[in-house]
Amino acid sequence: MVTRSVYKDITWIDLESPTREEVREIMEEFHVDPLAADELLSPTLRPKVDLYENLIYLIVHFPLVVHTHGRSGAQEIDFIIGKNFIITTHYELVDPLHEFSRVFEVNSILDKSNIGTHAGFVFFYILRELYRNVMLQLDELDRKLEDIEERIFKGEEAFMVREISKVNRDLLNVRQAIRPHKEILESFEIAATRFFGDDFLYHVRAISGEYYRVYNVLESQKETLVDLRETNDALLTTKTNEIMKILTVMAFVILPPGLIAGLFGMNVKPPFLDTENHFWLIVVVMMSSMIFTFVLMKWKKWI
Repeated sequence: MVTRSVYKDITWIDLESPTREEVREIMEEFHVDPLAADELLSPTLRPKVDLYENLIYLIVHFPLVVHTHGRSGAQEIDFIIGKNFIITTHYELVDPLHEFSRVFEVNSILDKSNIGTHAGFVFFYILRELYRNVMLQLDELDRKLEDIEERIFKGEEAFMVREISKVNRDLLNVRQAIRPHKEILESFEIAATRFFGDDFLYHVRAISGEYYRVYNVLESQKETLVDLRETNDALLTTKTNEIMKILTVMAFVILPPGLIAGLFGMNVKPPFLDTENHFWLIVVVMMSSMIFTFVLMKWKKWI
């Protein structure tokens, strides 16, 4: 699907799961290098930046934790940036791009804002929107971490093992997608300075600032998750030890009566069993042994 938007002299072409024919038409219209055009037809696992004579080709992956369409992972977005055009390619619906397209369309109709004099500024605003979306997803993870912390101290340690693992998986997905951005943005800074000039350097470094903001939040959340996991494990271990302690005490308390019951269960009949109250006598002996064992353990401070 091809969506075309125009703002003053800048054209934005958005391709969602493009066909070979759609890519060929765009390639001919904007004189895109065939090597770059071929890569638009299928997802690419590795991000990269290539500088051509008339454009910059950039591949980045953005994390996806909270998705309205029922999946998570990372979304690839390919950017082809010329002087007066920008082409974005993706293989599924990207919500931040969809939201920005509405803003771009309104601006192009009403002409109420000054986006910039070349397509590099459009790229800047798109990246800023994408990083803002990542921050919103990290805010959701923050709420999950707060909920986990609260439930840990409510005695739900066993249930939190799985929840902590889920949040850890989400953080891992974000980190894997974000990790290459540092090198990619550094390469893009060199390419964009050569292509657009030194005046655009401020905006490129502003994009890097958005990345570092996301990175710092990620590091903070990672440390918080590690602390919560250690706390949860410690409380879970303590609770398990307490349960084992109770079971051990019960076993020791019941051991003497069990031994007595075993002795009296033999076929050999002791003389005092001929008495009238021999049943109650055995019960008293068994209860006394239990009480004695319990008092001994308290005195030794074993419980």
